Amino acid sequence: MNFTQELQQALDALRAQGNLRRLPRLEHDGRYVTTPDDGRRMLNLSSNDYLGLAADTDLRREFLETLTPETFLPTSSSSRLLTGNFRVYDELEDELARRFDTEAALVFNCGYHANTGILPAVADAQTLILADKLVHASLIDGIRLAAPARCIRYRHNDLAQLERLVGEHSGHCHRLIIVTESVFSMDGDRTDLRRLVALKRRYDNVLLYVDEAHAFGVFGPTGLGCAEEEGCTRDIDFLVGTFGKACASAGAYVACSRTVRDYLVNRMRPFIFTTALPPVSVAWTLFVVRRLVAMDDRRRHVLRLGERLRARLAQRGYASPSVSQIVPMIVGPSADTVLRTEALQRHGFYALPVRPPTVPEGTSRIRFSLTAALTEDEVDAIPL
Repeated sequence: MNFTQELQQALDALRAQGNLRRLPRLEHDGRYVTTPDDGRRMLNLSSNDYLGLAADTDLRREFLETLTPETFLPTSSSSRLLTGNFRVYDELEDELARRFDTEAALVFNCGYHANTGILPAVADAQTLILADKLVHASLIDGIRLAAPARCIRYRHNDLAQLERLVGEHSGHCHRLIIVTESVFSMDGDRTDLRRLVALKRRYDNVLLYVDEAHAFGVFGPTGLGCAEEEGCTRDIDFLVGTFGKACASAGAYVACSRTVRDYLVNRMRPFIFTTALPPVSVAWTLFVVRRLVAMDDRRRHVLRLGERLRARLAQRGYASPSVSQIVPMIVGPSADTVLRTEALQRHGFYALPVRPPTVPEGTSRIRFSLTAALTEDEVDAIPL
């Protein structure tokens, strides 16, 4: 059997398991998507555009009025350590540091770059990483790249087990790094950041890494995430978030100490060896970030939609761990989940199945990703 045949055999196995993925062909029209092959127009329930900003043409029009041919810069043309460090990067990082009340911030090209670059830069053979079992694939890859640092995965949100692990290992490890998300991307549940901060404070050699990708923009009085809501932004050593979801932009950030920022600039490979984001993209991010404080109505609305959908699922016997705008309907077998998804799409609702290896075997689900652009009537009309 040659190489191509081996690959085809693996693809055939995925198809037989109901786990074969294909890139969807879609045309976007505000809150809707259309499949060009059959012309079906469906309400988009799979977007991470949590505040509905990606479909807000008035906001885009306002931003475009700030641009001129001279300031519309579609490429940085190099890494930031060469000639790609435009002033707008510094403005965004200063804005983030001020809002998070941290010493500094650093912007990256995407959340995957952040999560695969920070841990390998700061971990060594004397480091133990304690990671929640359900952290994102990008964090798992970052942990792997951090070898020879060791890693133990604690049970999802089992902070009692985490406390035992910290107590057992803190005395003979130079450094421990606790790694978690604040809002988890597949279940839509949250971790207890205050309890994690209290645990960290009991030890001199424990650091805390929190990924707020699905919380930034949605939680907190000014939209900075769960750490802002729980009053602990300055207690988290690596406070990471992304702009590609609620901010309707691209890129990621870490809010941190000045020393950590300077160290990452010198040691973080995905930062050092990457052409920087287009300055116009960074300018759009800064434009949106400065307006997050005024978007509390959107935040409250999308979280109410989450409550409404969870109540409907509970009435139909679906237990959901969600406390956010991400609401899974856990079906179980992959094939059944695909059939339920196809039925939803036939009724005009674009939702997608999430299957292994993204989630454990037997927990395939339809992941409803709600946005502030939806209405209560539309959420109530989803055929569950």
